[in-house]
Amino acid sequence: MNGQRENFGSRIGFVLAAAGAAVGLGNIWGFPTQAASNGGGAFLLVYLFMILVVAFPMLVVEMAIGRYGQANPVDSMKSLTTNPLGKTVGGLVGWIGLSVPSLVLAFYSIVGGWLICFLLGAIFDVVGMTAASEWFKGFSVERNLFGTITFYVLTILIVQGGVKQGIEKWSTRLMPALFVLFGVLFIYIMTQQGAVEGLKHYLVPDFEKMFDRKLILAAMGQGFFSLTIGGCSMLIYGSYLSKKENLPKMAMSVTLVDTAVAFIAGLVVMPAMFVAMQKGVEIYAKDGSLLSSDTLVFTVLPLMFESLGFLGQLFAIVFFLLLTIAALTSSISMLECPVALVSERFETKRTPTSWVLGGLIAALSIVIVFNFGELFGLVAMIATQYLQPIAALMFCLFGGWVWNRNAKMKELEQGCPEFRQGLFGKVWPVYVKFVCPVLVVTVIWASFG
Repeated sequence: MNGQRENFGSRIGFVLAAAGAAVGLGNIWGFPTQAASNGGGAFLLVYLFMILVVAFPMLVVEMAIGRYGQANPVDSMKSLTTNPLGKTVGGLVGWIGLSVPSLVLAFYSIVGGWLICFLLGAIFDVVGMTAASEWFKGFSVERNLFGTITFYVLTILIVQGGVKQGIEKWSTRLMPALFVLFGVLFIYIMTQQGAVEGLKHYLVPDFEKMFDRKLILAAMGQGFFSLTIGGCSMLIYGSYLSKKENLPKMAMSVTLVDTAVAFIAGLVVMPAMFVAMQKGVEIYAKDGSLLSSDTLVFTVLPLMFESLGFLGQLFAIVFFLLLTIAALTSSISMLECPVALVSERFETKRTPTSWVLGGLIAALSIVIVFNFGELFGLVAMIATQYLQPIAALMFCLFGGWVWNRNAKMKELEQGCPEFRQGLFGKVWPVYVKFVCPVLVVTVIWASFG
């Protein structure tokens, strides 16, 4: 199996695919919302610090486990030890890890479907087909089913192409498109009244707020989820990374691209919110808390686009296309995790495996669509508040305590021979063993707070 394993064809391909896996609605929807709720510039500074202190060292662990195991999450976790009990527990940890992308995809694809529907609604607005536009922007079971199934089909079509011809090929197209669309949107929004105040709120920190406990915990959690720590995507993409590559450098590149997208999303969304406020849209409550934080993307920003006339309609298309791309670059990494496991374990062909597994997870999504009120929030909570942090903690404990230190250092020295001599190489093994588990437990504790 190892000899035939596909690798990414280029460094930029890997970086864009892995960053694409991390970049999703958490960056474009979650990050600006968190920044708006937690003092703008102060949150941004603390977030950037937390990304380096919490998320980056753990990203190196997850990618290193994947590259060392050269396999799916279950077999990669088993490869970290020769102890039979350790292998059994490692396999179990791999299965817990694998449940995260599968369960996240079940609710995430519904949101991805909404984005496609809003994109189509914006297109129908421009061509004057009001009835069709209203159907796509309305909230009905039929519309949600249409959007969800369309989103799955797009995801499966990319994953069935494999690593080079599917994931890498499309990531190297979709990710640059994301940055270009962001640039266009930013320039347009900055020409509107109120945008400069929004930009100031985002970029000028209130240093008094930086030590607020709520803000620090929110920034830590956002940094943790932004890089999909515990989501298995980084482990599986790491397993497709050549042994010649400098793993810490690659992890830093992924971190920087992911953080850049979150930062740029704030540059677009925060000024857009202040433009909407100028147009009479209510954003903040009297106590300063954010109104409709969960539906910011679907209510506040479309209202702003509508208030800007025909040009606003065109930019609504750009905005929802951008969000659809961000959602797709994440969903392909989620589906890749179970597809890799089944195709490696049972030596099945990639195309039917992608369609069968995609279809099974889609069936769960359809059940959620028909029981939206009861299931959507529940599945999202189980996946992101319970399973993902627990998987991250397990990966961390296995990477820090179970995986032999010498084997771990040798893995990182491949592609980076001077790893042990550098400051990061000296600090990282101890940091992963003692500091990272405490930080992950803090994130778990904060999510229940």
